Amino acid sequence: MRSLNRCSKRRAVWLALALTAFALELVALCFQHIMLLKPCVLCIYQRCALYGIMASGLVGAISPATPLRFAGLIIWLYSAWKGLMLAMQYTDIQLHPSLLVTCDFCISFPTWLPLDKWMPLIFSTNGDCIVHQRRFLSMEMPRWMILIFIAYLVLAILILLSQFFPSRKRDFFSL
Repeated sequence: MRSLNRCSKRRAVWLALALTAFALELVALCFQHIMLLKPCVLCIYQRCALYGIMASGLVGAISPATPLRFAGLIIWLYSAWKGLMLAMQYTDIQLHPSLLVTCDFCISFPTWLPLDKWMPLIFSTNGDCIVHQRRFLSMEMPRWMILIFIAYLVLAILILLSQFFPSRKRDFFSL
């Protein structure tokens, strides 16, 4: 735990967090614009959760040895939790299709942040949640996203817990 505490105070670790979320965003955009898969509302909301994780990495990288890393950690925890809930909802819709339980027909961003209007190539939706579009290693994308968000969430919880185990100062002159 002490080593995780030390890692949480390094800028490279926070930038690696942001980089992994950015790489997943690039994969999603390749699926959308190169493979021509149509994202649904829940796909876009999961992308927003990944953008939150990316933002948390950038916030934590600003000054990781100061309490500012706690702001990054809070954003990271919330985004990973919200992304996990969205991925589980999406998986449930696909596993148990029903006329009563569907995803929204249109995306609903706040009026002060209409991302679908500002950046339609990234945030516009034209897919249906019930449609099974692509499998990779016998699992569909919503299930992969569950695993990805679980990994982010477990790592964030471990980093949070490690904050209660202060790193020891190294004294090279004592035995």
